[in-house]
Amino acid sequence: MTPQEAVSYIENYGWSTTKLGLGRTKALLHALGDPQKKLKFVHVAGSNGKGSTCAMLASVLKEAGYRTGLYTSPYIQEFYERIQIDGENIEPERLAEITERAKAVADEMEDHPSQFELVTAIAIQYFLEEACDIVVLEVGMGGALDSTNAIDSPEVAVFTNIGLEHTEYLGDTVEEIAKTKSGIIKEGASCVCYDAGPEITDVIKAKCRDENVDFRLVDFSEGNLIEETLDGQRFTWRGDEYFLSLVGPHQLLNAMTCLNTIDALRERGWEISAEAVKHGLKDVKWPARFEILAREPLFILDGGHNPQCAEALVESAKELLTGEKIVFLLGVLADKDYGSIIEMMKPLAAEFICVTPLSDRALPAEELARYIEGQGLKATYCKDIPEGIVMALDAAGKEASSEGDTALKDSPVIAFGSLYLAGAVRTEFIPVYKNWLRKKCKAVRRNLGQEKREEKSLVICQEIEKLPEVQTAGTVMLYKAVPGEVIVDYLDGKLPGEICYPYWTEEDMIAVVPGDGDDAWIEISKNYLAPNPEKGRVIKPEDIDVVISPVVGFDDAGNRLGMGGGFYDGFLPLCTKAKVIGVAFTEQKVAKLLPDPWDVPIETIVYA
Repeated sequence: MTPQEAVSYIENYGWSTTKLGLGRTKALLHALGDPQKKLKFVHVAGSNGKGSTCAMLASVLKEAGYRTGLYTSPYIQEFYERIQIDGENIEPERLAEITERAKAVADEMEDHPSQFELVTAIAIQYFLEEACDIVVLEVGMGGALDSTNAIDSPEVAVFTNIGLEHTEYLGDTVEEIAKTKSGIIKEGASCVCYDAGPEITDVIKAKCRDENVDFRLVDFSEGNLIEETLDGQRFTWRGDEYFLSLVGPHQLLNAMTCLNTIDALRERGWEISAEAVKHGLKDVKWPARFEILAREPLFILDGGHNPQCAEALVESAKELLTGEKIVFLLGVLADKDYGSIIEMMKPLAAEFICVTPLSDRALPAEELARYIEGQGLKATYCKDIPEGIVMALDAAGKEASSEGDTALKDSPVIAFGSLYLAGAVRTEFIPVYKNWLRKKCKAVRRNLGQEKREEKSLVICQEIEKLPEVQTAGTVMLYKAVPGEVIVDYLDGKLPGEICYPYWTEEDMIAVVPGDGDDAWIEISKNYLAPNPEKGRVIKPEDIDVVISPVVGFDDAGNRLGMGGGFYDGFLPLCTKAKVIGVAFTEQKVAKLLPDPWDVPIETIVYA
């Protein structure tokens, strides 16, 4: 079985069409050797905040030195995210291997396990085989009859914020839902409960009494916010200071739920230092939760998809984006309460860019745009998510400043409305954003004007001349500038070393020392000359000492945007001893670039 076959097999079964119950999961686990009986668990139930709280707990336990499994749902970008150990997704080959074993059992069962039941059993088997010390296990839906409840008594049963959800399965009131979720409480465990009001906490407390379980209610008054920025929030809890990398008032409440859970684990003998807790909260990552994908313009991704999530998002936006009108990139499912979501966003909205999430249940973008326009708001629809990202980025630069002058400033963008949208945006964003930013940076340098570019180019070249590595270089590679680039011809003939220039063949890029005569240079395009390799001398890349590389955009970390053709990206790794010097105009500097995995930062960028 290949990894693709494994995922396809699992996803052929829809848990929502199957009756709730533990029989199938227990039978499958038993056939696999009852791996759940050989592991320790923190079991987390709730309506909102489960995933974030699980991520915090897993991060802290990892920092404490425990090999920590994490089981969550759904995934954002790829299936393997659902099963992690110490922050690393399950390897596709391991998923395929264990799925093949589970399939042999499941296919013989008269009542075939559902998708969620299959994944739960596969994950638990994986955690055992990988010798996890503890597993943070997120409930899928409800609690008592959720397949994750096939485990024995957990170390701690944790409850995050509980509200009305899945009423067709769990009950029509929050009390009924709380009672269903309280089914994860078992004798021998400890219990930590988010304070969502007495109608909920009284139900959880009563279940703890019945099971003789210690009940701990999170006291939110024990924590105080010191400062919150887009990078996270500093807060105190019981006199100690912490930094949480997730933003929003709701995440602070989740963090306090996590801290109470850590205390409960300590009481049960788990050794978790104060430093492990601080590092764990500081380093926790949880994608698509007010996640910053870019800073210029500010582009935030949130996977929320119901009114409760929208309320938390709006609260965070009001706190962190004070007074700014927001461009919303919105995509929703037709069966969600999108009317309430849009009503909450209305006071903050500059406009809406509507897209269709990648789901059979998606509301078409055109229909969503018509609905929003009917509410008296500006809305545009687009054909796909990449186009939506570009339209949102373009729209972000069109909002006039709040001071009433004519200058334009970037508005924030928030992509929101569905986890299906969040996954697609996260997958598409980097290449789409880099291409958009490349065009923007090219326009900026063109708009400087020829005279200004020549003036700045001279300053840059004079700075390059002074660099020790240039003064001592035997071979330096320059380039012929295309319109808008820094002009470095000034350096040819002024440097002590031999000068070569890039030449692109159909296969790759080479370096050539130009020859003499009228045919020493070839016009590659209307705007670009390259040395004729037949008249010049080819230089091996490993013999080049310094490469002067044009940069379309750059940041303080040395990350660069190239022209987009990938020529320098492919050539520079071959220049094994070369010092690479990037050149650009100050106006091409951006707040932060998003490097691809293969990008190598340039140590020195000279700009003016």
